[in-house]
Amino acid sequence: MGLGGIYVGTAGIPVSTKRRNTIEGIRRVAELGLNAMELEFVRGINISRETAAKAREVSRELGVVLTAHAPYYVNLLSDRKEVRTASMERIVESAKVAYIAGAWSVVFHPGYYGEHKSEEAVRIVRESLEQVVETLKGMGVSIWVRPETMGGLAEVGSLEEILSIVEGVDMALPAIDFAHIYARSIGKINGLEGFRRVLEEVERRLGREALKNSHVHMSGMEYGERGERAHRNFDESEFDWAAAVEVLKEFGVEGVVISESPNLEGDALKILGALKASG
Repeated sequence: MGLGGIYVGTAGIPVSTKRRNTIEGIRRVAELGLNAMELEFVRGINISRETAAKAREVSRELGVVLTAHAPYYVNLLSDRKEVRTASMERIVESAKVAYIAGAWSVVFHPGYYGEHKSEEAVRIVRESLEQVVETLKGMGVSIWVRPETMGGLAEVGSLEEILSIVEGVDMALPAIDFAHIYARSIGKINGLEGFRRVLEEVERRLGREALKNSHVHMSGMEYGERGERAHRNFDESEFDWAAAVEVLKEFGVEGVVISESPNLEGDALKILGALKASG
């Protein structure tokens, strides 16, 4: 399931797309010289099976790798069983539609601690992930399923937690959001040394496969005492995106890097330029 290189794109349809729909978004990505786009199902799965099939055709024709982001309304740690069940169903449905679109991986947010301690939260999310994977296998759906490192301290999603959730689970790898890690650390994890430690830990726990099949998010970031507050553009933030890109190059990371900055394609093009720069 490896991509054999690194692909850069936008979290959703580029801002400069004239006709704002998925297919035109993919075409605009290619026009910009980018080669990846994340289908944003964050407020619900908003494309039909027919559009997904067309997205598969157009993206393959243009050499654009697709990924997907499951709805934000996922909380695998809710104290209400119906919410947990619906959350798993949303991840499964996102993965199904993404698979029809030929997408490589699907990302989700695990949920909030509530009354759970970290260890218990990891166990619950891991068990839910295993159920999701088994359901997808039963449907013949083959796609990476990825819990994301999260920026808010109330959310399950430290690097350690995410690695523990996916470790040893078939079809599961992390989505590494460097800006979230920066925000969650209240600015402490930033720059070459901090980001090196992130990838060293990913490789130590999950092996080279994880680095060769990486799904990375980046954006500018505003944080406060409880972690993430808002995504910003790179030039409005102290998040050291250039160091994150340098570390990706240093570790020979392959996969997809997605810009989640408000100026989606502007910062995606900066990432692409830095990846291509020598040295």
